[in-house]
Amino acid sequence: MTIARTPAPTKVLRTEYQKSVASYWNKEKDPVNLRLGDVDGLYHHHYGIGEVDWSVLEGPADTRDERIIAEMHRLETAQADVLLDHLGDVKPDDRLLDAGCGRGGSSIMANARFGCHVDGISISEKQVEFANREADRRGVADRVRYHFRNMLDTGFETGSRKGIWNNESTMYVDLFELFAEHARQLEFGGRYVTITGCYNDVTGGRSKAVAQIDQHYTCNIHPRSQYFKAMTANGLVPISVVDLTPDTIPYWELREKSSVATGIEGPFLDAYREGSFHYLLIAADRV
Repeated sequence: MTIARTPAPTKVLRTEYQKSVASYWNKEKDPVNLRLGDVDGLYHHHYGIGEVDWSVLEGPADTRDERIIAEMHRLETAQADVLLDHLGDVKPDDRLLDAGCGRGGSSIMANARFGCHVDGISISEKQVEFANREADRRGVADRVRYHFRNMLDTGFETGSRKGIWNNESTMYVDLFELFAEHARQLEFGGRYVTITGCYNDVTGGRSKAVAQIDQHYTCNIHPRSQYFKAMTANGLVPISVVDLTPDTIPYWELREKSSVATGIEGPFLDAYREGSFHYLLIAADRV
């Protein structure tokens, strides 16, 4: 099935904030993303979940860091697998949208699993160029393509998507605007999935640790309740909510011991352990 495309919006970066975020990611060459992706050529821009194989800390000292990097990559790929598990019944003729695709790893995984068409979008031109090179290298560019577009106004057709996801990218946009655009693009009964960090409303606002995370990534972490308010307002009905907080703490504990630690590990661990920050998966159907 071929779906005609409308032209991309002529102005992708519409605010000074969006320009600053795009500039950050255009310049970003963090080893915590690149070295992990070098393990098998699958480049992610998110964190990991699952039990750590702590035996990676044992054995020859000269290969210890290599073992840690490989284990971190295994955990981040496991996280993407869990997100894809919640997309529902996706067929090869369906189209998916990876909103805030980073360097494109999750889109590659979705195509490999479902055989479907996947479009990834980012406001970072450097990420889009990188991701398209990887799709070409893997021979899947006919079904996986990345675009320099804004997730709040993609230019894609109404009702053209069987599924859409955000993997740790919702903290850069207004949720009501985002979910309105996602709902527009989803077909009736289509599935939306996000994995995201959100602050705990019960604690009364952003903790010091959460504020440090915001500052580090130039983002604006939303309260947990805002996700459900914005979904409800836009015809997205949650079908599954999973608290992944306990499952991501081991990843951060391992990352803290790695050569690619950036200094933000402490605030993440503090926020998770004190309960001011949650790592959630939310899956919702378009009604």
